Amino acid sequence: MDNPIDQLDWSYLKSFVAVAETGSLTAAAQRLGQSQPTIGRHIKAAEDMFGAALFKRELRGLSLTEFGLSVLEPAKQMAEQAARLQNIATGLDQGISGTVRITASMVMSHYVLPEIIANIRRSEPHIEIELVPSDATENLLFREADIAIRMYRPKQLDIVAQHIADQEMALYASNELINRYGQPSTMDELSKLPFVGFDKSDTLIKLMRDLGWPIDRHFFGVRCDDQAAHWNLVRSGCGVGGMQTSVGDHDDRVCRITYQPPLPKLPIWIAATDALRRNLRIRRVWDMLVDGLQAAARS
Repeated sequence: MDNPIDQLDWSYLKSFVAVAETGSLTAAAQRLGQSQPTIGRHIKAAEDMFGAALFKRELRGLSLTEFGLSVLEPAKQMAEQAARLQNIATGLDQGISGTVRITASMVMSHYVLPEIIANIRRSEPHIEIELVPSDATENLLFREADIAIRMYRPKQLDIVAQHIADQEMALYASNELINRYGQPSTMDELSKLPFVGFDKSDTLIKLMRDLGWPIDRHFFGVRCDDQAAHWNLVRSGCGVGGMQTSVGDHDDRVCRITYQPPLPKLPIWIAATDALRRNLRIRRVWDMLVDGLQAAARS
């Protein structure tokens, strides 16, 4: 009798693990850079192969069945080994043409990387770039991205990370808002201006409390967790907000607040698996990203 595992396609494992970790076909498809129907077909094929359901539908999405839970950990281990093999094989491909998939934060993707990517394309027209704007942590081992740019040190195993620069931060407001309220010269005057904050994240609340402001979420008249939208709210006059100086200082719709409390710098890190970084195509993009991001941090 044939063993069902002999029919295994490694892509089924990647899709199964992604759906198990995200709870939906849509989120798994976004993570893997696939279409939702493709992920659905992978799950159906895996269930047919095993002869058992892997997921059950609930109000909040998909959850693992008892059988699905029992095979999740072995599936993760097998998927990781398959990913390592794929990364090694990709590292041996020394062509300077092909696709490089980059993931970076929303702000970095919207406001910093476009010019750098344009320069990469001018220098290396045979390299295609896929950009994945995301503040989530993509799994480099599973090839959700070839290169990750993050504002923290990546902790995933089996990757190589390089600290590129420390990016200065500052508070900004729209020109119109400053015309209405005037520039603050003290902490007390600054605290009386309207601010844009985050919705679910308490990062700004903790930071401002550390600066001596006993605030809660209602201090922020407008709240949004999407950092690109957050910046556009600041630019449109909804309130004061923080931004990387490499972005804010070059935006003619805003001006830097005169009174600046001490803000921590953002570390910029670039990461890839060691096998992929040895690939000539990916190494070329890596080097150009490092040069471009270091120049941006200095500007």
